[in-house]
Amino acid sequence: MTEKLFYQDSYVREFDAEVLECEKTAQGYKTVLDRTAFFPEGGGQYGDIGWIDGIRVTDAHEKDGIIYHTMEGPLPVGGHVHGKLDWEERFERMQQHTGEHIISGIVHARFGYENVGFHLGSDYCTMDFNGPITREQLREIEMEANRAVFRNLAVEVTYPSKEELVHMEYRSKIEIEGQVRIITVPGYDVCACCAPHMKSTGEIGLIKLVDMMNYKGGERITMLAGFRALRDYSIKDENTKTVSALLCVKEYETAEAVSHLKEEMASLKGKNASLQQKLLGYRAAEIPLGEGVTAVFDPELSGNEPRELMNLLLERGAACCAVFAGTDQSGYRYVIGSRKKDVRPYSKLLNEAFNGRGGGKPEMVQGSLAGTEEAIRTKLL
Repeated sequence: MTEKLFYQDSYVREFDAEVLECEKTAQGYKTVLDRTAFFPEGGGQYGDIGWIDGIRVTDAHEKDGIIYHTMEGPLPVGGHVHGKLDWEERFERMQQHTGEHIISGIVHARFGYENVGFHLGSDYCTMDFNGPITREQLREIEMEANRAVFRNLAVEVTYPSKEELVHMEYRSKIEIEGQVRIITVPGYDVCACCAPHMKSTGEIGLIKLVDMMNYKGGERITMLAGFRALRDYSIKDENTKTVSALLCVKEYETAEAVSHLKEEMASLKGKNASLQQKLLGYRAAEIPLGEGVTAVFDPELSGNEPRELMNLLLERGAACCAVFAGTDQSGYRYVIGSRKKDVRPYSKLLNEAFNGRGGGKPEMVQGSLAGTEEAIRTKLL
């Protein structure tokens, strides 16, 4: 059994230990110490990272009471070593996990929902609740959670007896082998948990609920706490300042300004589409119609314009019309149509000659090919 220093004090950053095992595996060197401050993966939280005698520890996991450290290099069995946690990462994880307890406790007390899924990733922390929550309720939950933070409550760790547990109300009341560890945030949450936590809620700093989505009939909430919440705010603040400067409005007016800008863009797009239609009509009126295939090459055509131009030329009386959008360098998109003949042979001819792809119905075909305007005209005409 590995002596677990993180249960004696979750703020232990460095420690000395003896190497009991070190085995090379596909993932790295699997190392066992007689004692460790590295918390192993569990309770929805990744294993701690850090260094042992300067060698990087990339993960930690537990099996049958023994903690295995995954390392980038070997350590001598029987040697005495010095371990050091990546404290910034551990501290942030404790901020997230203690914040999650507060949120889950508030949701459970207010709605009776259970936290049925918890994931503490490298960027975000997500919680899955088995019932619906509105955005207005989410804002209220966030406000109450931060009240718990500002009250700077002492986070309590206890190890009740089996007799005491029978009469105790706590979350995660499932069958657990061995000693049950209870984390209590007074007035907010009582929950069985194996992970290290903050000593006081004030050290969380800030709790932000940044996203929510319907998930399996309930709600998945995304949370950022502490330094993660601060970094997120800094990025959003910088983006808001940039948008504010670009739109020449105050920072808290950016959403309204962007909404107005979007409306203006939609109006301009409508006007532009109308002008494009008129321009296309003028363009069609100027194109001379051939006796066989009227071929048009235009690099400026986009979207559905090739087809619209083809239809305008057919309405003018063209026997067959082929419109090509693109350039000799980039290749062409084409559409060919007629109201008098089957145009599929043209598509087959072009595809075979210019490594093209496409097809369609007797009255219209479309596709793409690679070739020059001169060669395509020669083949068509």
